[in-house]
Amino acid sequence: MSISRRKWIKSLAGGAGLTFAVGGEVSSGLASTEDPKLAGTKEFTTVCNFCSCGCGMVARVRDGDLLNLEGDPDHVINQGALCSKGAAMIEVHKSSRRLKTPLYRAPGASRWQEISWNDAFTRIAQKLKDIRDRNWTALQKDGEKEYPVNRTDAIALLGGAQSTNEEAYLWNKMGRLLGTNFIEHQARL
Repeated sequence: MSISRRKWIKSLAGGAGLTFAVGGEVSSGLASTEDPKLAGTKEFTTVCNFCSCGCGMVARVRDGDLLNLEGDPDHVINQGALCSKGAAMIEVHKSSRRLKTPLYRAPGASRWQEISWNDAFTRIAQKLKDIRDRNWTALQKDGEKEYPVNRTDAIALLGGAQSTNEEAYLWNKMGRLLGTNFIEHQARL
């Protein structure tokens, strides 16, 4: 069956006329794609941290509050789908039991006390430096001879599956800067 150009244009004009006569605008019949509770939010992508799969997520934040977290449909790995852990990830952020300040328990004390972030970073840095300085020169055996080497065997770093590639790279660099060869990761085969 062949259709002439004139009949084709008439059918288009008839369809358009019927649409405007029945429903007004075409766009008014479409489902709303904007969720009113997410209006005015800032959207960014992130990675789920529960396992080493690296599923993509889309987060929406307004005034510093995480309002929505869902699978990223454009992500190569999960294509918008999330497992049960990833789907419940927003609760990790919103939980009232989540620690938001560092805690310190003095030697011999029975209770934890809140300290500032600066105090926590200072304590960690000082302890790392003390351990590194006390154990800096290791001895390397070569047959009967021992040679001093500039490294420490007293510090070891262990990464986990919740680390992204970028975090694991920085973890490795930090271990090298501290002078240790003991850098391991859960995902290493």
